Amino acid sequence: MSAAVPSRPRTRPGNAARPRRSGVAPSRVTAVVVLTVVGLVFAVPLVALAQFTFRQGTDGALTLDHYAAIVDPVNAVTYQPVFDGLGASLLIAVITVGIVLLVLLPAQIVTALRYPRLRRVLEFVCLVPITVPVVVLVVGFIPVYQVVAQVFGSGAWTLAFAIGIVSLPFAFRPIAAALTAIDVTVLAEAARSLGASWWTVTWRILLPNLRRGITAACFLTITVVLGEYTLASFLSRTTFQTALLLVQSTDPYVAAVFSLAALLFGFVLLVLIGRVGAARQRTPKEPA
Repeated sequence: MSAAVPSRPRTRPGNAARPRRSGVAPSRVTAVVVLTVVGLVFAVPLVALAQFTFRQGTDGALTLDHYAAIVDPVNAVTYQPVFDGLGASLLIAVITVGIVLLVLLPAQIVTALRYPRLRRVLEFVCLVPITVPVVVLVVGFIPVYQVVAQVFGSGAWTLAFAIGIVSLPFAFRPIAAALTAIDVTVLAEAARSLGASWWTVTWRILLPNLRRGITAACFLTITVVLGEYTLASFLSRTTFQTALLLVQSTDPYVAAVFSLAALLFGFVLLVLIGRVGAARQRTPKEPA
């Protein structure tokens, strides 16, 4: 009896063979049900919050007065803390992103190129803040910020040093995943053998290949900054979240409007991360 010939994957003319998937893939119905349930879990609170921003009192009527009150000059003094806190949070976000780009990113690149054995050590250091509650971190930050206030002042921008530590786990992972997806050592050695300097290797070769991870790290850092409340509250700094709590005591509807805007802004950032990743994975079609 002749030996059985192993079956080959079916291919279409001009197309590469599709690799077989291991395991049991969920059916289309299962995927739709899971996505629908997850979507409802996230959508229902957002829809309820959006409906609350249009509510007028307890009679159930809907109105746009709460949105109009934000731009009304009469309420400028009442809502000014929110805009001041938003400006402070955006400044903190810029400084924190700068810390990620100028400190964390070079450290990961140098570790991947020259000191691969220290990668686990760097990963451990960057992931420790996510395992420690923020309230516990604040206890250690308080004596440090007494010195920071004497040297740099007590401005809200000084929170970037503390929030930069809290955002390390969220910024480390995307960059680490991008570094793992490419062989940085081979790329660097090939460029160096062609006479490229280390600056050229980093700027012209590594950073373009790490664009997706860097973009995701920056967007996630901004999201962490805009949502951080505990550090600002315990360290007596005015940020977007602390200002929302202050305004909520006088006008909960407007506080809900700004909260909804912050959530939508975070959602847009996540969508942009996905779009950047899809643009990197898209390849030009081969000519027929």
